[in-house]
Amino acid sequence: MIFQFIQEPFQYAFMQKAFIGIILASINCAAIGSYVVIRRMAFFGEALTHTLLPGIVFAYLRGIHLFWGALSASILTALGIGLLTSHKELRQDTAIGVVLSLMFAIGIMMMGIVRSFRDFSSILFGSILGVTSGDILLTGSITLIVIFSLFLLYKELELSSFDYNYAKLIRIKPTLLRYIILLLTALSVVSAVQMLGALLTTALLITPAAAAALIARTFFSLMLFSIIFAIFAGVLGLYLSFYFQISSGATIVVICSTIFITIWIFKVFYNRWQSSQK
Repeated sequence: MIFQFIQEPFQYAFMQKAFIGIILASINCAAIGSYVVIRRMAFFGEALTHTLLPGIVFAYLRGIHLFWGALSASILTALGIGLLTSHKELRQDTAIGVVLSLMFAIGIMMMGIVRSFRDFSSILFGSILGVTSGDILLTGSITLIVIFSLFLLYKELELSSFDYNYAKLIRIKPTLLRYIILLLTALSVVSAVQMLGALLTTALLITPAAAAALIARTFFSLMLFSIIFAIFAGVLGLYLSFYFQISSGATIVVICSTIFITIWIFKVFYNRWQSSQK
C-alpha cells in the first residue's frame, strides 16, 4: 500500500517533471537562501519576486520566452540595489523599497499596454504541474551555477557574511562578494518562479533557511538542513496536491511554514527547559 502510494504519481510524465523541477529549485533556493538569511536580506528576496513583472511583460511584448524577461529584470534589480547601497548614504531596506516600488509600477504600466492579466498568471502564481523539459534544463543549469559558485567561494562568502570588516581588512573584496550573492539570489528566484510563482517563491528562498538557522550550529549544517527542509516540503507538497487536488505551490509554502513554526516552538520550549535546569 505504501509503495503504491509513493509510486502512483510517477506514472504520469508531468508529475515526474514536477518532482525533478522542485528538487532542483529547492536545492539552489535553499542554498543561496542560507546566505540571504544570515546576511538579513529577506526583504531583498521578497523584492526580487515582485520586480520580475516589467521584465515578464517586456518579454511578452517582444515575443521572447518569459523566463528571460524575468531573469533580466531580477538581475537589473539586484545590480540596482547593490549600486544604491554601495555608499553609506542609503540604507539597504530603503534602497530595496525604492527599487521595488519603481519596478512594480513600471510593470503595472506595461500591463496596461497588453490589457491582459491572464497571460502572466503562470509566472505570478506558478504552474509546477506544467513544467517542461526546457524548464528543467534551465533550472538544472542555474542549480549547477549556484552550487558551483557557492562551493568555489565558500570560505570567502562565509567570512564576509559573518565579519564584513575583517573580510575587508584581509582584502577578500566583500563588496564584490555581495554582488555575487545578489546575482546568485536573482538566478535562484527566477528558477523557482515558473513552479511556485513570483508570489510564493520567497517562501522557498527564506523559510527553510530560517528554520535551519534555529537548530544549526555551523553554517555548513545550516545550509544542509535548509536544503533538506526545502526538498522535503517540495516533495511532500507535490504528493499532497496530487492526492487531494489542491494548489501545489501554496501547499509547498504551507509545509515550509509548518516546519519553521514546529522548530520554533520546539526551540522555545527547549530553551525554557534548559533555563529551568540551571
